[in-house]
Amino acid sequence: MSAKSSSPAQAGHDLDVLEELGRARVVPVVVVDDETQGLGVAKALSDGGLPVAEVTFRTAGARAAIAAIAAEHPDLLLGAGTVVTPQQVDEAVAAGAKYLVSPGTSASVVRAAQAAGIPILPGVASASDIMAALDLGVTTVKLFPAGVVGGPAAIKALSAPFGQVRFVPTGGVSAANLPEYLGLPSVLAVGGSWMVEKKLVVAGDFAEITRRTAEAVSIAARPEGA
Repeated sequence: MSAKSSSPAQAGHDLDVLEELGRARVVPVVVVDDETQGLGVAKALSDGGLPVAEVTFRTAGARAAIAAIAAEHPDLLLGAGTVVTPQQVDEAVAAGAKYLVSPGTSASVVRAAQAAGIPILPGVASASDIMAALDLGVTTVKLFPAGVVGGPAAIKALSAPFGQVRFVPTGGVSAANLPEYLGLPSVLAVGGSWMVEKKLVVAGDFAEITRRTAEAVSIAARPEGA
């Protein structure tokens, strides 16, 4: 965040969170219906070597799930996704989210996050979206839906005029194309749901979630081009 919208201390906190995301390299995008599912997924991710999650605000039980995970897994880098209103910003922060993700760039949502002292990754799909994010002091954004708007080729093209921007592509990312995204210098991390497919969550197949998570961690750890 820029100095005009946050204090130096807050800017440092935001950078710390973003650095943690950068070290993780992969951000599981999780959809759960309640606390039980949320806790099961959190444990499965940790068991797979990836203590990070973005729990989306797509279900009525999302806030309760975030609160339960935050209480039982305080070391997990827990974010709230699909945050589209200032009210959801407040709810996510109160529940214990450490960062926020939005599918688009809304000035009111970004400013609410900045006022609450929590980093946010607004969604972008074009150069105009990126410029809007930069106007709000944000330099790390979510490219969404990445697969639809051009994938790695789009990131390469957008990185030319916006060299200061880091991307977290989400949407259409899989184990197969993960290396291509992570090989781009402007990609901080990638977001994906293939590790935590909703059918696995509903079935309680946390062993498979752990297996897919471990696979993703292994792929992300490989040298570029391997």
